[in-house]
Amino acid sequence: MGATMMSVFTAARTDLIERTYRSIDGIRNAVVHMYTATAPTWRSVVLGLDRNSLRQLIFDAADTVAKEAGGTPGRRFEFSPEVFNLTEPDFVLEVCNGLTELWDADADRPVIHNLPATVEVATPNVYADQIEYMDRHLSRRDAVILSVHPHNDRGTGIACAELAVLAGAQRVEGCLFGNGERTGNVDLATLALNLHAQGVDPMIDFTDIDDVRRTVEYCNGIPVHPRHPYAGDLVFTAFSGTHQDAIKKGFADHRRSASAARISPESAPWSVPYLPIDPTDVGRDYEAVIRINSQSGKGGVAHVLSSTYGLDIPRELQIDFAKHVQHQADTSGLELTADELWTLFSSIYGYDGGIRRWSLEHVQSGDRLAVVFDVNGREVHGEEVASGPVDAFVRILESVGIELEVQSFTQHSHAIHDEQTAITLLECRTEGRTVWGMAEHRSVTASAIRAVYAAATSAYRCRPTRELQR
Repeated sequence: MGATMMSVFTAARTDLIERTYRSIDGIRNAVVHMYTATAPTWRSVVLGLDRNSLRQLIFDAADTVAKEAGGTPGRRFEFSPEVFNLTEPDFVLEVCNGLTELWDADADRPVIHNLPATVEVATPNVYADQIEYMDRHLSRRDAVILSVHPHNDRGTGIACAELAVLAGAQRVEGCLFGNGERTGNVDLATLALNLHAQGVDPMIDFTDIDDVRRTVEYCNGIPVHPRHPYAGDLVFTAFSGTHQDAIKKGFADHRRSASAARISPESAPWSVPYLPIDPTDVGRDYEAVIRINSQSGKGGVAHVLSSTYGLDIPRELQIDFAKHVQHQADTSGLELTADELWTLFSSIYGYDGGIRRWSLEHVQSGDRLAVVFDVNGREVHGEEVASGPVDAFVRILESVGIELEVQSFTQHSHAIHDEQTAITLLECRTEGRTVWGMAEHRSVTASAIRAVYAAATSAYRCRPTRELQR
């Protein structure tokens, strides 16, 4: 219809039509929307009119609508046969065609025939069939904008609207987040974002859907359910362990695909399990996508540690740590935040003191590490030369009967309290089993040495298998 237009709504009564026109006096572009119920039960119980009497009432009111417009440019007309979906199709068609002619509609000044499913009583395909019948039989079809107005009594209002559009409708009336009578009108936000999910631009800005939702909640005084499609707080959140694992792998694959195509992840085609759209498209971040509770599995736990702290933990450690997480969540009955998850991880695998002092000297044959540390409360002095501080400390531990074989060693930096720290994660083998050590420090070397000690603590509680060496 081109320019933005105000719409005013009036029952098919002369006094209300006249009052409605007074409300838009001086407004150039406006749609005058007239309605009346047409279904048999409404005719007999509410209006006390038969078909002929109701037809005459509608045409008389429509004549008043035309006369009140008085040839003012920018006036458009709309008619809603309320409870269309329960009205005889031939009667609705007769009335609508008569109004198209009475209002002298043409392609440049089309009439809107809005066909409501005022009370949803059938499956969406039935409504679509009714819309298709009207689409095929309306006279002056190019002079008619076929509109639909579904409600949600059966919980299928959105499906009704989508099927109606496929059946020929050109316009949908609804409310943001499904507000309205009883179970609500069709939800325009969900309709628009369903289009977006199919790659069709709805030409509505929902890039900050949380702000839109807050505004609607404030204006209506009605909260949006946390699992409301697209807008709810939990709609992009996975609690199930299998879902979390799939999402974690999906994120990783998305980043790999974008890198291989030499494009940014934001520009890459979206295909992540359980997430029909990229949450950032509607102003969400990825922090709330995976939340940790007793249902969570290793994949979800690993994702949170990776996305928040950059710590990529190996599969075997994921499995081991997930057991501790589940026990913690079961015990508390609560979710674990990212900070709580990190605290738990640190308490199980992290360095918790025991190295009193150390020094590192670069010599011709490698690195000479001298370290003083505790073993069962006793102070131990050790010194070794190796290719690096980790190998040197492993040799020192071996000299007091603590045998570790480092399987993997990873380090990365992490900003905490505006300060960069180094996080070291070690995977070690000892006596046929795997143990881990983790440490964090401003010094890369200190972080590595502490991680070795943390692994030794996990394996032996720093109890040597032979006489302590001084």
